[in-house]
Amino acid sequence: MPRFVIERDIPKIGSAEREALRAAAQKSNGVLADMKAEKKNIQWEHSYVAGDKTFCIYLADNAALIQEHAKRSGFPATKVTEIRKMIDPVTAEPG
Repeated sequence: MPRFVIERDIPKIGSAEREALRAAAQKSNGVLADMKAEKKNIQWEHSYVAGDKTFCIYLADNAALIQEHAKRSGFPATKVTEIRKMIDPVTAEPG
């Protein structure tokens, strides 16, 4: 299944309290559960929370499912990018 990074513009999210982040995660999880019950393949892996943005990593059959989740959850999907490859320090090592 393709992996995507979703950039979400959410003012002041970086200073949100734990309870607000918990509520946001619960809302997202509820929408994901509904979508899964509808046989739609989408999964949230994790998110990075910064000043006025979050960067979320999702698995989904296609970008349209990412946009559908954003609309249903109320969390903007400002920019959706499919991840083509991953590199890390081990990539530098010879074959």
